[in-house]
Amino acid sequence: MDNAAPLLAADLRIIPRDQHSISRRQISQNALRVLYRLHEAGHAAYLVGGAVRDVLVGLAPKDFDIATDATPEQVKALFRNCRLIGRRFRLAHVVFGREIIEVATFRANVDDGSGDREVHDGGRLLRDNVYGTVEDDAIRRDFTANALYYAIADFSVRDYVGGFEDVENRVLRLIGDPDTRYREDPVRMLRAVRLAAKLDFTIEPGTAEPLPRLASLLGEAAPARLFEECLKMFLAGHAVASFEGLERHGLLAALFPETAAAIKSNRSGALRAMVLAGLRSTDARIAADEPVSPAFLFATLLWPAYCRAMMKLQAEGVQPVDAQRRAADRVTLHQLATVALPRRFSLPMQEIWLLQARFPQRQRKRVTRTLSHPRFRAAFDFLVLRQTASDEHTADVAFWQEAQNDPDHAIALFPADDEGGDEGQAPRRRRRRRRTAPAE
Repeated sequence: MDNAAPLLAADLRIIPRDQHSISRRQISQNALRVLYRLHEAGHAAYLVGGAVRDVLVGLAPKDFDIATDATPEQVKALFRNCRLIGRRFRLAHVVFGREIIEVATFRANVDDGSGDREVHDGGRLLRDNVYGTVEDDAIRRDFTANALYYAIADFSVRDYVGGFEDVENRVLRLIGDPDTRYREDPVRMLRAVRLAAKLDFTIEPGTAEPLPRLASLLGEAAPARLFEECLKMFLAGHAVASFEGLERHGLLAALFPETAAAIKSNRSGALRAMVLAGLRSTDARIAADEPVSPAFLFATLLWPAYCRAMMKLQAEGVQPVDAQRRAADRVTLHQLATVALPRRFSLPMQEIWLLQARFPQRQRKRVTRTLSHPRFRAAFDFLVLRQTASDEHTADVAFWQEAQNDPDHAIALFPADDEGGDEGQAPRRRRRRRRTAPAE
């Protein structure tokens, strides 16, 4: 990578054990086993990336990745419980029950002529399996904070690109030329926002500047990969900060175009307020170690788009019930072009939306049917969320809260305004009696 060449001249900084906070007690025992076996076999072995960074900032790492000069085949020869994966990036996974220790061979910056490095015409990196030295490996990593190496040989931290100082200053900085690095892998832009949100880091100005300018490159990323990135961004306890980061750096419209358009056109700010309230609730649930459904998450993120689409259809003369269903289908279909939301999440998401129209209905039969719906609880929680943005739902929330305990009492306390057809639905046609012919 030519743009990273100036960094090659940077001096290696070795931070000895007594000058950093990383202890082997903070490292997975399985990761230590892999490190020690590689070292004993004569290979360089380093804990690298997010695990080193997280421990330094006081977080508990979820994954422990290892970098080594051993090839994937050499790693496999050392561990019976190892499997080799990947074509774009060939990796070794050492499996210990439910824990997987990922082992990567040092990558080089340039093609060695083997043909195992491929770059798209636009600069996107398609395959990178050219091996090199630890210095090469550090230069080709994305952010300086992720290019720190904890050496099992002497328990020091090795810094080739100034990452240790950036972590101390809580700054997220790309290694090399930002334009080039983002074009290599557009998802790196989302990763910058996600890491800054997770770590409470500031994105360095040179790293932040190209984000709005290159946001459209996200359209080249695989929708399935963007879905996984969304889960990492919004289901890790820092959803609000991630959403605000996407807005701040001009990426929201590239990831959720219809939501961004709806929020921009909503003068009252109620739609944005509801999204933020939902993400705040998601963060609180994760902090309390409570489950969060991706269906509910995307119902929240795409609710502004759904509301806008429904209003447009109704303005065109579409009946409310039809408008609701068509809006749900339209928003889902359009979003799939960017983020591959699986049907196991998109269908419950739509049900959560469509059940909202039932909540103003308080006739006994309809109340019973709504309470028995398998998606009722999620839809009711969504109604409570809507109340945070608008107090017009207060009576509905109170009614359904009571109805879950005693439907008859709730109906008596909150009588329906109209005992006729469903709200927003055309009245039912009366069945015509068949006329019987007179007996002769």
